[in-house]
Amino acid sequence: MEGGEEPGLQSPLVSKQERGTELFDEAKKQIYLAVPLIAVNMLQYCLQVISIMFVGHLGELPLSSASMATSFASVTGFSVLLGMGSALETLCGQAYGAKQYHMLGIHTQRAMLTLLAITIPLAFIWFYTTTILIALGQDHEISTLAGTFNRWMIPSLFAYGLLQCLNRFLQTQNIVIPMMITSCYHSFVPHSFYVKFSPGCMKTWTGISREALHDVFSFLKLAIPSAIMICLEYWSFEMVVLLSGLLPNPKLETSVLSISLNTCWMVYMISVGLGGAISTRVSNELGAGNPEGARLALCVVVMVAISEGAIVGASTILVRHVWGKLYSNEEEVIRYVAKMMPLLALSDFLDGFQCVLSGAARGCGWQNLCAFINLGAYYVVAIPSSVLLAFIFHIGGMGLWMGIICGLSVQVLALVTINLRTDWDHEARKAASRVQKTCIVADFTT
Repeated sequence: MEGGEEPGLQSPLVSKQERGTELFDEAKKQIYLAVPLIAVNMLQYCLQVISIMFVGHLGELPLSSASMATSFASVTGFSVLLGMGSALETLCGQAYGAKQYHMLGIHTQRAMLTLLAITIPLAFIWFYTTTILIALGQDHEISTLAGTFNRWMIPSLFAYGLLQCLNRFLQTQNIVIPMMITSCYHSFVPHSFYVKFSPGCMKTWTGISREALHDVFSFLKLAIPSAIMICLEYWSFEMVVLLSGLLPNPKLETSVLSISLNTCWMVYMISVGLGGAISTRVSNELGAGNPEGARLALCVVVMVAISEGAIVGASTILVRHVWGKLYSNEEEVIRYVAKMMPLLALSDFLDGFQCVLSGAARGCGWQNLCAFINLGAYYVVAIPSSVLLAFIFHIGGMGLWMGIICGLSVQVLALVTINLRTDWDHEARKAASRVQKTCIVADFTT
């Protein structure tokens, strides 16, 4: 009888130990991916933040103009290219997990060609920034300076699209430390040299291939909903800045809302790194036919996101009285920023949580579903709530941000519900089917 009890007594202990080891190993993998990705996103975003900080000390008009310009650039350019490039997180990530290494280079080249083609009409939109902003009812002085700002930024648009593709190409192979180092140069050129000459990319980048010209639809099928998914979210935040220009005292409101948005995006870069890590882990595991690994990865990143969100939220509140001084010398602006910071703390927590869940969704290829969620959360709930609170209840800029928080709450609730109901075995079969189809098409065209 003692011999029969002993295994029964030991097995729960062994099971807990094994589970703890699995969680620890998965956490190490995600930290290895997330920390360099956070650094990459911070380095790239710092260019915009530092520019706004310097311009802010020139006065309210230069600050509001530069802020309006960067918001317009994000809405009409950067977010579109970022969203389309994010389709590679699904395609390259699952292909890498399935060990179809040659497909990573083909997917990436196809994406680069597509994004370059998209960049041309986007550049024309930037060229006419002033005309468009004035037509939207924005202040004439602010619009004129914003247009000048964006015309000088047009060359960066072409480099940005290529950089997004190369980043995803490296990220999905877990090559993140070299990506972090090359990002210090803020250019796609070092990335290109690394991809071309690094031994780590020999299997995945086999040179320029004519296969990239074929089956562009397979990329667009994910790229378009991926762009919609990202743009619907980013546009709603940027729309807050545009709406602030219609409030009484638009220079003050635009300045403060732009500082709030820049702060939000800077903190968001941490969550983007975590989202990139979980996207890579989920796509790799599903591509390898390991649904349990994908489920475990999601559980770990949720715990990390909650912890990170709590720390960031507390830190945001603690620095509320000094943060505005980094952007402006105007006492009125500094006081207003201090009032906004508690709202930013709450939105940072919710936004960070939805970001990692959206990353898992990209790893699965749920871009279509997430696009509908974002449409409902931000344009049925967030923007109408912002307009109601700001213009009907006269809460001003704080009301605009409260509306965004309402939308974030709906988005988080929807994503949590979907993830809880996910059949991961079914997702693994879908990933295998997707990889097989793209390989068959590539072989056929060859």
